[in-house]
Amino acid sequence: MRRDIFQAIADPTRRAIIALIAMQAMTPNAIAENFNTTRQSVSKHLRILTECELVKQDFQGREIYYSLDVNKLKELDRWLDRYRAIWESQFNQLDSLLTKIKNKEK
Repeated sequence: MRRDIFQAIADPTRRAIIALIAMQAMTPNAIAENFNTTRQSVSKHLRILTECELVKQDFQGREIYYSLDVNKLKELDRWLDRYRAIWESQFNQLDSLLTKIKNKEK
């Protein structure tokens, strides 16, 4: 089953894993130490993140190091960018309304 990036980031544990490996590559055991869960559970999350191409695997001897693929995050940012203009417009309208209300109170 091919998952997409939105399925990957929908889970809070996977978002926490992304935050952990954003700064440095880590082994599954090192990642698992940061969670109150089993190593197998972390491995499942890593498999999903790998399938979605959010993380890269680097094989160093017998160890696998996982690191964040920022290019995939850029894809998510481009998708969100379409909605950013709508949000900003609504915030600007709210600012305008609040300014009018504040000026009427004076």
